[in-house]
Amino acid sequence: MPSLVTRHSPLATDVHHSSFIIHRFFQFLLVASLLLIVPVRRGIDRRLSSAESPADVLDVSSGVVLKRLSLGNEGLLADIYWTRAVQYFGRQRVAHATGFPLLGPLLRITTDLDPQLVVAYRYGAVFLAEKPPQGAGRPDEALRLLMKGIAANPEYWRFWQDVGFIYYWDLKDYQRAARALNAGSRMPGALVWMKTMAATVLAHGGDAETSRQLWLEVYENPGNEQVRKTAADHLAALDAKIGIEALNALLARYREREGHPAASFPELVAGRYLSALPLDPTGVPFAIGSDGRARLGPESRIDLKLSD
Repeated sequence: MPSLVTRHSPLATDVHHSSFIIHRFFQFLLVASLLLIVPVRRGIDRRLSSAESPADVLDVSSGVVLKRLSLGNEGLLADIYWTRAVQYFGRQRVAHATGFPLLGPLLRITTDLDPQLVVAYRYGAVFLAEKPPQGAGRPDEALRLLMKGIAANPEYWRFWQDVGFIYYWDLKDYQRAARALNAGSRMPGALVWMKTMAATVLAHGGDAETSRQLWLEVYENPGNEQVRKTAADHLAALDAKIGIEALNALLARYREREGHPAASFPELVAGRYLSALPLDPTGVPFAIGSDGRARLGPESRIDLKLSD
């Protein structure tokens, strides 16, 4: 049977014309929505830049209002503000700023707009929790952000991993760290190491090897280059700390056997206590201080405070 609507029939022309009009209408709506986002974004930016304190900025970000103003483009606006949070954090670090007062408000705006933006919770929490000058030094804010993420995404087990890490590294609360890791381990899809690590944290507290295992997990599953760099810095500091402890044990043995302290590591190499000069994780030789104990070499850029 021949089609009732042929390519050149009036009905086909009307259908084609109607489809074209609908297509152009939706294009217009998209462009109009994007244009309307610009003044909203600029208005928030003005409030952010002129705020005298973080409390002033918090008044900007009613998630309900922003979603209404974004005309259905809250996901796009959330992406914009997550990008701005990352850029702000990076600029503050490069400038060696003493604080990150707008980081929390920017993360709140982002997650109000898109409660399912997992990356903003996870890596925003790292930025907030890190000790100054690497981060904001606000583990309390980081925990609030993660609990907000858990409420909005109750099936995402890795938030419990992040909560456990903050209790472990930043608050030295090993009981709560173990409980958080154990809670996450019971969720569908959680990796086996969560339950194992919960037991390890509970048994060994804050020893360097346990801390190293946790940072290695962050390094191998970063999702963000700044977080990966942070994890690498912590791993280098922990490896240096473990190396210094081993060298101090060796120096004590040298002193006991030789009857005098070593002045330098070449002495230990010459005495066959070492096969080669010991190097820190960045390749810089370790040194011996005036107290006779091992330390980082003067050219080393490792920050041992990150191992605390």
